[in-house]
Order: sequence, then C-alpha cells, then structure tokens
Amino acid sequence: MQVAIAIAIVLATIFAMEWVAWASHKYIMHGVGWGWHRDHHEPHDKTLEKNDLYALVGAAMSISMFALGSPMVMGADAWWPATWIGLGVLGYGIIYTLVHDGLVHQRYFKWVPKRGYAKRLVQAHKLHHATVGKEGGVSFGFVFARDPAKLKAELKAQREAGIAVVRDSAGA
Repeated sequence: MQVAIAIAIVLATIFAMEWVAWASHKYIMHGVGWGWHRDHHEPHDKTLEKNDLYALVGAAMSISMFALGSPMVMGADAWWPATWIGLGVLGYGIIYTLVHDGLVHQRYFKWVPKRGYAKRLVQAHKLHHATVGKEGGVSFGFVFARDPAKLKAELKAQREAGIAVVRDSAGA
C-alpha cells in the first residue's frame, strides 16, 4: 500500500508542477523575472541562456524536498512524503527539458512532429513566442497545450485590444 501512495504522490506532483510552471512562467518570468527570461524570447546563438537559471530554481526545489524527506538530514523530523514530492519535481524537470528544450526549441535533437499532440505542443509554444516583449501572450504551460486555433484567436484579440505586440509571422 505504501508503494501505491508513493507513486500517487510522485504522479500528483508531476501534474501539480505543470500548474506551478504555468503560474511561474506567466507571473514571474513575464513579470519581475523578465531579466532572466528575456533572452529566451530573443534570437541568439549562445548555447546557454540566462533563462536556464530557472532550471537551478527547479533543482533547488527538488533537492529541498529530498532533504526534508531524509532522516539523514532531518533526523526524526524527516517528512517521508517530501522524498516522493522531490522525485515528482525532478520527474517534471526531466519532462520539461525533453519537451520544451528538446522538442520545441530543438536544443538536444532535431525532430519536427507532423501530427498528434507533439505537433500541438510545438504550435502552442511557437504561439507563446509570437509576442514581442513580456506583455500579453498565450500558452504559458509547458506540457499541456490548448488548441492552437483558440490560442491564435486569443492573440488576435490581445493585439486588437493593444495588450500585446504580435509578430506578423504569427498569423494572429
């Protein structure tokens, strides 16, 4: 029974991390943290971006949970679910790295999906990058992608309302 609980905690954490990532992306990275995130939205030929510092934040979250769950670190005050939460944060980080950095931005491998959910993820994130600057925008999540047609309509409405500056190539 305890194995099932541990697996449930890991999976629940992975799903919860998409919400954490969405909120962090929308309100921190496109807000007070724009200084780290800006270069991710601008063309460059560097291997690393300042934006990659956010991976260290995720790693610190995971490591902190592992520490809180460890009797070696916390002694009798160790909280066993924290270990599984830390594993879920780590799992989300791996998924994020493969999907966002690998598939969408092709930093590790070259493959352009022609159909299915992978294509939808790429399209949604490309629409996220369709805005100039930090204002407005769509699709702040990384693993769950809304319908690209609805995202295009949302971008068009933001442009017409003067909320966002949208690149001409976005088709919105």
